[in-house]
Amino acid sequence: MKAITKKRTGGFLLDMAISSAVTAGVEYFLRKKVKNEMVHILITPTIVLWTLEYTQLRKTGQTIGYKKIGLVLENEDGSDLTSRQIMKRMAYRDTLSTLDYLKNHKEFEKQDGSILPHDRFSGTIVREI
Repeated sequence: MKAITKKRTGGFLLDMAISSAVTAGVEYFLRKKVKNEMVHILITPTIVLWTLEYTQLRKTGQTIGYKKIGLVLENEDGSDLTSRQIMKRMAYRDTLSTLDYLKNHKEFEKQDGSILPHDRFSGTIVREI
């Protein structure tokens, strides 16, 4: 595994830990109002993670995890990230990205982990700072 891929993994795990803590707080209040367990298992954690990630990426191009690890998400052409790019990246990462990576992981290793399937799909690149 390339160094940047390891950093990305570490940053994402840190973001997941933060998201899990926020989700636990939201769940405390939501459980009293919503009785459907599907909401608590699938929908709430996803909404919390995506909301936190979207807000951070839109403002600074970094999540807390990426900032601590020393990475930044940028548009391939150097311009600011668009809302559409961020949403496409998150949706693809959480659905088809893993399958795409498993089919052709050597292609992504050539790029030192700076462009994974969800980055290619959304037109973004991760750089070290």
